[in-house]
Amino acid sequence: MRKVSLLMVGALLGAAVAVTLSPTRIVFGSSANAAASDTYRQLQLFGDVFERVRSDYVEVPEDTKLVESAINGMLTALDPHSSYMSPKSFRDMQVQTRGEFGGLGIEVTMEDGVVKVVAPIDGTPAHKAGILANDLITHLDGEQVRGLTLAQAVEKMRGPVNTDLTLTVIRKGASEPLKITITRDIIRIRSVRNRIEDDDTGYIRITQFNEQTFDGLREAVDEITEKVGEDKLKGFVIDLRNNPGGLLDQAIAVSDSFLDRGEIVSTRGRNAEETRRYNARSGDLAKGKPVIVLINGGSASASEIVAGALQDHRRATVLGTRSFGKGSVQTIIPLGSNGAIRLTTARYYTPAGRSIQAKGIDPDIEILQEVPDELKGRTETKGEAGLRGHLTSEEGEDKEAVAASQAYVPPDPKDDAQLSYALELLRGLQQNSAFPPDPNAGIPN
Repeated sequence: MRKVSLLMVGALLGAAVAVTLSPTRIVFGSSANAAASDTYRQLQLFGDVFERVRSDYVEVPEDTKLVESAINGMLTALDPHSSYMSPKSFRDMQVQTRGEFGGLGIEVTMEDGVVKVVAPIDGTPAHKAGILANDLITHLDGEQVRGLTLAQAVEKMRGPVNTDLTLTVIRKGASEPLKITITRDIIRIRSVRNRIEDDDTGYIRITQFNEQTFDGLREAVDEITEKVGEDKLKGFVIDLRNNPGGLLDQAIAVSDSFLDRGEIVSTRGRNAEETRRYNARSGDLAKGKPVIVLINGGSASASEIVAGALQDHRRATVLGTRSFGKGSVQTIIPLGSNGAIRLTTARYYTPAGRSIQAKGIDPDIEILQEVPDELKGRTETKGEAGLRGHLTSEEGEDKEAVAASQAYVPPDPKDDAQLSYALELLRGLQQNSAFPPDPNAGIPN
């Protein structure tokens, strides 16, 4: 089967998709004939331009580069998340999926021809160097990013361990571009981290959804429960802030960990195979303990599936700021030895039937962070709705005019207002009508 990804800018390998050509004769009606003729004319136009470039361009171009660029242009014109991957980019992505590669440690997308930082990955060289969400990368070692595809830019950011790369960064509020030199390191994607807060509460941070996420979550819950003791344990804080997403099956598994029954998510596409419903199985990893999910403007895609499922079933209280709003599914379709395409094939919907595409998940309790003066205005995002050419929601107009959502998490937990409020709720030091959620108000299971 093909692999399904919900990551902002990454996804995984899948099995090849075969197309069988049949000698069956097809008879078109007049309208079908007209449409087919128009398509053939457009393809002829492409062929004419291709040949003219090959024959008249000032230097002899590479045919492979021309074709790959044309394919990528076709895909990126659809939406910000569809793209072509060269064979090398496809192999590199497979390496990343396994959780280890040489690089900087940032999740990125493309916007207006430059690389836009979605979020630095915790503990990586980029994170330690001070790269922030929404930074715009214009040059890599002095080479312009404009003109490169996202895959090409990512390829240049990866490289041998202990080698340096200088990024030229435009940061909102900064008077001039910043030059930040980062030393590449082995990026081990440990997607789940945990700690115990004040001896009685479990804190679990999920940085992205890769192949090890569910196993990491299960180990974290078991470790916390064993150390604290089931009787003493107040509950769990699941931190999905600035989590850009990842694999659909891992988002489903994480949601299922806290649900006994009912729908987790559904996907709907043009083709029947892209329309599916995913349901929870019996068994609650937290054994009924209260759960609070933290989200913000950097929580996207797979993160929003988890937050939406637990919110709709009233299994968890969602706290923070509005999420990113990436409600589309990308399928990775290998092209044999010619790389692969990442193609948007479906929208996803929460158990209550909500599409969050270009809208996001609104928290049950909104808590804003105190942002340092030097970062004010630089840590907010309009999310998916702010991306040019984004896929619209089927439910009506996108929330284009909504205010930007915070995507800031203080480096020191002592300054983290959202985490502090969540811990106080679990300990009964704060009262809010949204906590604990009323399970009877959830959608029918």
